[in-house]
Amino acid sequence: MKNNTENKTMEHKEKRYLEVIKEINQIIHNDRLKSGSKLPSERELSDRLQVGRSSVREALRALELLELIETRRGGGTFIKQAGGRRLVEIIASFILKDEKAREDLAETRKIVEIEAVRLACIRASDEEILNLEELLKAYQQKVDSSQLPTEEDYLFHKAILKMSHNSLLHHIWIPLVEYSKTALEESLRRRNRPVISYKEHLQIYEALKNRKEKEAAVCLQHHLENSAF
Repeated sequence: MKNNTENKTMEHKEKRYLEVIKEINQIIHNDRLKSGSKLPSERELSDRLQVGRSSVREALRALELLELIETRRGGGTFIKQAGGRRLVEIIASFILKDEKAREDLAETRKIVEIEAVRLACIRASDEEILNLEELLKAYQQKVDSSQLPTEEDYLFHKAILKMSHNSLLHHIWIPLVEYSKTALEESLRRRNRPVISYKEHLQIYEALKNRKEKEAAVCLQHHLENSAF
């Protein structure tokens, strides 16, 4: 009984900690803070978020350990110059611990990529398709040497978005995938997944090369569903 109580207490603390991270992110957005900007003080954050100072202190300590913020003695806490963009990305990874947020992200990515591959079948140049083939070869080399093709996987999908020749779709897609790169790597670590994933990429490529819009969309949807971790 004691262990159950302790577990619930730890779970509550973890949820509170993640909530504080999310709320600090909202403050950064609302206050339009950038790299080099000073964060509100620990006391001000506690008052604004209506949480204990210990929860705020824990969240700030984590961000500092990640080298995303820095505390200057007598000066306050600042977003690090080199880490402004990374701060947003790391905070997003905390947000994505929420199951509903992960589901929404996966659903949105699927919508964007399927539309992109349809457009790519119509708009891609022969040179772009040749480039996609080269990316596949690099992917296969990683698989054959028992290495995780995480970067090759990312570049393959990125190429398809660029081949759609729709810059808005491309810009929407970038943060969706940047925030889930860790999940991609975890997915590829599953037994035989790199080999299967390569074959799925090959099917997408063949359909795109032959300008088979419907087939390319079906293959891509199948691949994204299988890639979910």
